[in-house]
Amino acid sequence: MVNDFLFELGCEELPSGAVWPLTEALTANLLAALDKAQINYGITHSFATPRRLAIRITELQDEQPSQTVSRRGPAVAAAYDANGQPTPALLGFAKSCGVGVDALSVSKTDKGEWLVYESVTQGAKTRNLLPELITQALASLPIAKPMRWGDGDAEFARPVHWAVLLYGNEVIATTILGVQTARVTYGHRFHHPQAIEIPAPSHYESLLQEAYVIADFASRRKEIVKQVEQLAERHNANAIMPENLLDEVTSIVEWPQALLANFEKEFLSVPSEALIASMQSHQKCFALRDKSGQLLPHFITVANITSLEPKQVVSGNEKVMRARLSDAAFFFHQDKKEPLSQRISTTEKVVFQAKLGSLRDKTKRIEKLMISLTPSLALDKQQAIRAAQLSKCDLMTGMVGEFPELQGLMGYYYACHDGEAKEVAIALNEQYMPRFAADELPSTPLGLAMSLADRLDSLVGIFAIGQKPSGVKDPFKLRRHALAIARLLISTPARLDLSALITETIHSYTNTLSINEDLIEEVQSFILERMQSYYHSQNISIDLFHAVRARQENWLYDFNKRILALSAFVLLPEATVLSAACKRVNNLLQQAGQLNAAVIDENLLEEGAEKSLFAHLCAMEKTVEPLYAAADYQTILTQLASLREPVDAFFEHVMVMVDDETIRKNRLQLLTRLQALLQGVADISLLQLN
Repeated sequence: MVNDFLFELGCEELPSGAVWPLTEALTANLLAALDKAQINYGITHSFATPRRLAIRITELQDEQPSQTVSRRGPAVAAAYDANGQPTPALLGFAKSCGVGVDALSVSKTDKGEWLVYESVTQGAKTRNLLPELITQALASLPIAKPMRWGDGDAEFARPVHWAVLLYGNEVIATTILGVQTARVTYGHRFHHPQAIEIPAPSHYESLLQEAYVIADFASRRKEIVKQVEQLAERHNANAIMPENLLDEVTSIVEWPQALLANFEKEFLSVPSEALIASMQSHQKCFALRDKSGQLLPHFITVANITSLEPKQVVSGNEKVMRARLSDAAFFFHQDKKEPLSQRISTTEKVVFQAKLGSLRDKTKRIEKLMISLTPSLALDKQQAIRAAQLSKCDLMTGMVGEFPELQGLMGYYYACHDGEAKEVAIALNEQYMPRFAADELPSTPLGLAMSLADRLDSLVGIFAIGQKPSGVKDPFKLRRHALAIARLLISTPARLDLSALITETIHSYTNTLSINEDLIEEVQSFILERMQSYYHSQNISIDLFHAVRARQENWLYDFNKRILALSAFVLLPEATVLSAACKRVNNLLQQAGQLNAAVIDENLLEEGAEKSLFAHLCAMEKTVEPLYAAADYQTILTQLASLREPVDAFFEHVMVMVDDETIRKNRLQLLTRLQALLQGVADISLLQLN
């Protein structure tokens, strides 16, 4: 038999960041425990609000399956004596099993016949196992700082007030985290504080809905989005709804009610990003833009109550918002009183990393790298130096101190206010781009150079002092820096050599780091590993990455062109044949040792197939030469596909390793030319094609 199951844990308001992660972990832990206990179940549904974590499971099996245990005893030949009487071995085995000889059976195997005893252990009832399984699931939750309450020893993220544990219509009576289980839950703290009896698990969601609680996290989130969008549309505006803010708001309300509020237009003189940051981080509100993208003097707050006096709720939110925006305005106007250039000396007092010096030391190293990048990226040298000098000055401002996520952006605004060159101001913001994996890249060469220099300095320095990432620990976000470096280099056609950039970065650490080939290789490999993950996320397989890396691992813009061309090539039917041929060529040449590909005696070509291959190779070499000059790798690989037939014919009709050394060597030299052609763009022998 099967029954539906419901477990709900009711508690005081959880931290917003813990609501959904705890529910996910609880569900995963409980399902793992059920799987281990071999208890089958149907569909699972998790619920999460600030005051409750819950899981409902349909068709939960009512008991474990029975277990059949088989014990093998003596062989039949040794079990009975000549008179057919049980031997001591048989009697001893039966006694150890606690049964008579008649309870044993014979098992026939390839190695003979044996006496066995099979016992059946009845599975435990699910209702008897559930209390312990739930206790185990709760004990493994990721709670950083568990709390205790009352006189008991129970610990949880917040004090627990009730627990529901139903199997079918039956309450499973037990104590969980110091609370006796029942079928009673509670609705909204203000709209429906009374107890609610749950007759069966299937009624859970609808009963809470009637009690002003949207228990399902996704449904509540969807309701918030709908209300905010409708309210914004009524005022001809678009709401700014980042995913993390939506999740946070969903985690702090059970019955969302969106309300429009206003703030004074005077605050719009402050950069919109600062106002939005204040609204989101402090007040958990949604800012509004007009259809042209300009910030409006309105915001949407999501209350956890349907108020009889909504104007009073709005007024209270406006009062708090006014104070928050006043703080942002104060920081902005105070910061502008001191130019960024006057903050350069202040960066000497801030440690970047204990072994790598201050922020000022870092900007000096960035300056050296910017100068080295100037010719390749056609930068204005004075602008490059100025951008480096000012790069970390906005970290010293009140605004960035309050809103760290505005670093760079406030540098842009303050530089514009100070009369710095527009290119320099833009670079101060773009030095942090891309800020996350899918973020846009810098739009200017100066911004790209700043982003490269800053990240290379951090990556090389931290690697040099032996603090590279390990496991899930990456306190300096070096994986993110490495991916950003790869994306930046992929995006620019400038001839920037990755190994040379790393070496130049080591040079910038004057009297601190020495040139170390192992360090160069380690940092380069780390960047390429992140780039491999990046391509994997673009559905480009690892074997393609390694095939291109075998030919190009320093100029990443060129690497990207090659791997995109190879991605198209492997879709051609000729790719599989040529890849296999390339593997065969490699094996033959590896056996032969060093050869001179230029020396091929046409007079020694005896077979029609080898003459044909030689002619095709000569023609192909002339065809692809200008294509290599233009880095047109896709056309090169498409042209190479035409070699399929002569290559096939050669291996079908020509014996390479003949006894005649002169002919053998000539044919091997022909294959060396073929290898150079086939592997010019990428080592296609590394492709894993079916």
